[in-house]
Amino acid sequence: MNAEMLKEIYTKARQWVEEAGHYIRTNIDNPLTVDTKSNPNDLVTTMDQDTESFFVSKIKETYPDHSIIGEEGYGDKLTTLEGTVWIIDPIDGTMNFVHQKRNFAISVGVYHNGIGVIGLIYDVMADVLYHAKRNEGAYKNDKKLNPLNKEVVLEEAIVGMNHFWLCPNRLVEEETMQQFVRKVRGTRTYGSAALEFAFLSEGIIDGYLTMSLSPWDIAAGVVIAGEVGGTATNIDGQPLNMLEKNSVLVCNSNLQKDIIKFIKKGRK
Repeated sequence: MNAEMLKEIYTKARQWVEEAGHYIRTNIDNPLTVDTKSNPNDLVTTMDQDTESFFVSKIKETYPDHSIIGEEGYGDKLTTLEGTVWIIDPIDGTMNFVHQKRNFAISVGVYHNGIGVIGLIYDVMADVLYHAKRNEGAYKNDKKLNPLNKEVVLEEAIVGMNHFWLCPNRLVEEETMQQFVRKVRGTRTYGSAALEFAFLSEGIIDGYLTMSLSPWDIAAGVVIAGEVGGTATNIDGQPLNMLEKNSVLVCNSNLQKDIIKFIKKGRK
């Protein structure tokens, strides 16, 4: 993908993200239909569905040769990331959206032949956009984010986490994760993977660790974090697969080996 096309797609993507965010803010207090998907805590609303439908219609109309992976199923069924693929989460943090009316984000990642080239994470209610184009740095609104190059040890690290490692099919023993929580300086749970990636990229947390995320949860964040020197892998240090669920570790690069070494003690 040449620089001119990258700029064009980025401009369109940013325009659509901001348009969708404005619509959500304007209608945040309107009545919602809330349903569940895989379990009672896996929520979906008419706003999720309408927002994804909006993106799909815009993309297909403007770039009919592009493919789409979307959380709510309005995209394509893909077995490869060849060509240009948009990976979309219309509302990341739906539970926050329903219960708090804040702390959720629109997440849009654009990949070309398997490589992330554009990432946008829009904190809708705060009107804050984290965004990046490949090899051009990452930004919070108009402010360029600093590289994540400070030396951090586990004992001084703030790590974003959720509690899915407590589930029956957990990948890591509970005792090890409890030890990990005690080892680091502190943990945070924000309820939106996209925002966790954004906060990591901004440098206000030092890592984010979770046991199961879908591509739309992480696609934009991987691009943004990569532009500031963050490292995103699974919990074994292996590359992420944008066509399936992954365990995820994204962090300040100098922390990666220490975190992987620590949690490997509790791998089943």
